[in-house]
Amino acid sequence: MHSHFTLHRFAALDAAVAVKGHPMRTRELLVAARVAVCVIAAFAACAESVAAAKTPAAAAAPASEPEFGGQCAMSLAEGKQVATNCSVKWVAPDGKTYCFGDEAAKKRFLADPDGNLERAREFVAVGEVEATGKRMDHYKSDDIQEFVKGVITQKAAANGGVFAFVDPVSGQDLKLVFDKIDFVRTLHGYGFFPDVVFHAQDNPQKTYLIDFWVKPEADKLMVFDTRIYKAPRQEGTGWTLMARQPIPWWWIPASEHPGATEQARGWEVMSAVEEDIVKERAKDNGSFKLHDAKTGEDLQLEFVGTHQPVRRLQQDGRFFACTDFRKAGTKDQFYDVDFWVNEKNGKMTVDEVRVHKVPEKQADGSYIQVPRYNFDDLKFDVVP
Repeated sequence: MHSHFTLHRFAALDAAVAVKGHPMRTRELLVAARVAVCVIAAFAACAESVAAAKTPAAAAAPASEPEFGGQCAMSLAEGKQVATNCSVKWVAPDGKTYCFGDEAAKKRFLADPDGNLERAREFVAVGEVEATGKRMDHYKSDDIQEFVKGVITQKAAANGGVFAFVDPVSGQDLKLVFDKIDFVRTLHGYGFFPDVVFHAQDNPQKTYLIDFWVKPEADKLMVFDTRIYKAPRQEGTGWTLMARQPIPWWWIPASEHPGATEQARGWEVMSAVEEDIVKERAKDNGSFKLHDAKTGEDLQLEFVGTHQPVRRLQQDGRFFACTDFRKAGTKDQFYDVDFWVNEKNGKMTVDEVRVHKVPEKQADGSYIQVPRYNFDDLKFDVVP
């Protein structure tokens, strides 16, 4: 039996790069829905978990806030939106709570919980894709710049005039001063990505380029994530900007033709995985929680990045994305976490997440990554 961790899902957005005001084409919507389902579906339990839910010995996790905003899960699986007061509900073994309009709906749902969850997520995914694309059409680049400037100004005012930012790689607390917004990239359906220039408070020659991931939610803009794109490196007596590796996934489409393709591209898989990670971090003040089934430890992790390239397993066609996390509160303890993504009928689902490498302390006090398993018996193709 494979060990795996279930993660909360939410709708990913349209994978096509579009010009503001242009309608989304049918093929673009299908590509976006495929990515959206990958993100939303990542929390679904595999057949093993469903079997465990029917086994008396299976221990249920504490109940959580209702999924799907408290809507009837069975109705969503049937292509309808029905609000509930959640008086009829089911708590899955992973602690997720699902609401139903009545006992009959709950009974129909539990007859095939895995399949009904997938159908509910697909229905929600398409609605989210269309809604997000339409909301983005109401904003211009100037609107995004003014919004981000306001966010930076407010945060700096509350912190003695400096913009505080934690470097996810080193764990260092950076004290930055805002210079300007260089430009705003737009990926229709995904969001806006302003590239912001800062310098270190103690040395104006040390420049940082930080990307803000901005998305419209309901009737307002929100900062979804921030990532260092380029950081200073000393050369002689001066400083130069160097791109961080791996680069944020939203820079990858810039080097490709923006149109849709018949095959999933690596950045689509990366964006699905990373959107899920970001959503999970938002639940715990920026820290990513992951239960280590081998040790029983509940890990608190800081996301660093997704490795490139993405690969596809020749034996069964699943996609494989490897990510780096740093243990919260440390500067040199890194975990390698693998995401396995399955594609079926044009839709992708994260069906397995494993801790691949763990930090192990050495005699000199340093840490190295030690793998728990290898891929010697597997063959992969690189996903472009």
